[in-house]
Amino acid sequence: MTNSPTLDEIFFARTAMDKPRVQRIVADSLAGMDDGELFLEYHQSESLSFDDRVLKSSSFNTSQGFGLRSVLGETTAYAHASELSEDAIKRAVSTVRAVSHGQSGTTALHAPRFGTNTHLYTDINPLREVAFETKITLLQTIDAYLRTKNPLVKQVSASLSGQWQAVNILRADGAYTGDIRPLVRLNISVIVEKDGRMETGSSGAGGRVGYGQYIAETNWQKMADEALRQALVNLESIPAPAGQMPVVMGPGWCGVLLHEAIGHGLEGDFNRKGTSAFSGLLGKQVAAKGVTVVDDGTLPDRRGSISIDDEGTPSSRNVLIEDGILTGYIQDRMNARLMGMKATGNGRRESFAHQPMPRMTNTYMLGGDASPADILASVKNGLYIAHMGGGQVDITSGKFVFSASEAYLIENGRISAPVKGATLIGNGPDCLTKVRAIGNDMCLDDGVGTCGKAGQSVPVGVGQPTLLIDNMTVGGTRVG
Repeated sequence: MTNSPTLDEIFFARTAMDKPRVQRIVADSLAGMDDGELFLEYHQSESLSFDDRVLKSSSFNTSQGFGLRSVLGETTAYAHASELSEDAIKRAVSTVRAVSHGQSGTTALHAPRFGTNTHLYTDINPLREVAFETKITLLQTIDAYLRTKNPLVKQVSASLSGQWQAVNILRADGAYTGDIRPLVRLNISVIVEKDGRMETGSSGAGGRVGYGQYIAETNWQKMADEALRQALVNLESIPAPAGQMPVVMGPGWCGVLLHEAIGHGLEGDFNRKGTSAFSGLLGKQVAAKGVTVVDDGTLPDRRGSISIDDEGTPSSRNVLIEDGILTGYIQDRMNARLMGMKATGNGRRESFAHQPMPRMTNTYMLGGDASPADILASVKNGLYIAHMGGGQVDITSGKFVFSASEAYLIENGRISAPVKGATLIGNGPDCLTKVRAIGNDMCLDDGVGTCGKAGQSVPVGVGQPTLLIDNMTVGGTRVG
């Protein structure tokens, strides 16, 4: 295995661009602006999909380009191209200079300086880590394993994907930094059939690591067993009840509701514009006592982690809600400057073709001191959510609707029959105030989260402990 190339080799030696000349172009183009940067990117990705005993698709893609951004006040100008050359960058200068229109600003220097970040993951390219044949064999083996494990299995789908992204960021003051980010993911889904009824189960995992741990038999078998378990549980499920009831949410992936219904409302741009349900509430009680919510981009190897954000600010651990009190927002450089706050290392973008904006990294609620068994025992009748599905959220009002992919009735303090078709309906800020018990079992999801905002997608992580929410509206399918 060869060592990964350096950022200078990727962006300058390979392209024949001269770094000092490029730095002068950036300095000239951003003179008199409040902020801005040149964002260089080189990206490789692959995806393999095995479905119903055959390799259905296999793709490999390489892309590269730059984005040049200037910021003056609340106005930004952005130019990008899929060409890494000095001439292409020079052509972009006229676009980003147009933002001034006779105005002038002062280049922002208050954000954390480059060079303070800690590298949180390997820079080895996972796409070159193992042979193509090994990846195909893994997917074939997963398919065969599940089909022989249970005769109810009718279809198996497995996919493997990997990315390797190199970024370099140059500022007007001559400072520059960069990052090399791997990202892999393994997904498994299975369809089972019994007496004419078909149900699906799925499992996935990933992170900023290589493929090695997913090729290991003990790891992929655990995922395959989980997908099968979910499918068999769903096969025995009954229609979900509807109405107002206590809801216990399991640890880990159920934190996606926290991410969507609360996390987006804590992003700086929504709060600067006054369009979030949390706007103007800093220092106020917004959640039950004991609720502490953190966004942390510094967790090693996690899917949502970044050594630096896409503006060059080092990632950090940001406490957003502490013991129920709103203490901070998720910030990029522009919104932090306009709000008189500190950039938190959350300026993220999907690619060089996109402008950065405040985005979450790994967002989770800290654990409490209650045992999950005691939490369940305290509920006479209610609903237990083991895994969440998709949903919709209105950032302005905080209202949400989320489906549960695995849920159970709670009867006399015990988990009983699995149910199908349960949806959670509520309001994020209101939901936080109804947290009555917080478990001591906080964990993060397995590394499958992708967050969408303004047409951009970025990898994220979520997490939480077992939670008891005193009263929620449950939409169900039970008749009578």
